[in-house]
Amino acid sequence: MRPEVLCEPMPAPQRIAPYAAALSADVTVDGIDVSTGRLILLHDPAGNDAWDGTFRCVGYARAEIDLEMITDPALADVGWSWLTEALAAHGATYASASGTVTRVATDSFGAMADDSGSAQIEIRASWTPQVVDGHLDIENHVEAWGELLCTAAGLPPVPEGVTAMPSRRGRRGAGH
Repeated sequence: MRPEVLCEPMPAPQRIAPYAAALSADVTVDGIDVSTGRLILLHDPAGNDAWDGTFRCVGYARAEIDLEMITDPALADVGWSWLTEALAAHGATYASASGTVTRVATDSFGAMADDSGSAQIEIRASWTPQVVDGHLDIENHVEAWGELLCTAAGLPPVPEGVTAMPSRRGRRGAGH
């Protein structure tokens, strides 16, 4: 993960599948959280017809965006492409992807009328990670989800062949 991403385990849902693990993450730049999300890995050894497999990733990402972007008719398609392109870039093979992209605009009134409006994008998705040669490489899916959080926050991509260096600046919980 990039140094701007603070990723931590969180409680997983207990009733959706026999086995589950979950992560939450915040992307922080200069001490400000610019995006947040969670990723859940579900596993049912008996399989699930709706999943088209025995594993399912369920992801969520939310980020502030420029208020002017909220009316862009291409925003939903672009938001979805951030996920599919991140999965492809990290070699995360998958099937049966589905989800939604939601645009949220907030205006303030009354005693809050001086507050400027704000806008957010939310990406909710699920996909079936593919088991290749008997191995589930979930790391690729987690890294792709982390990239989705950074892209939604407007961070520029890390150029190919360049490794983001770990940094304590802007990271909560550093050194724990």
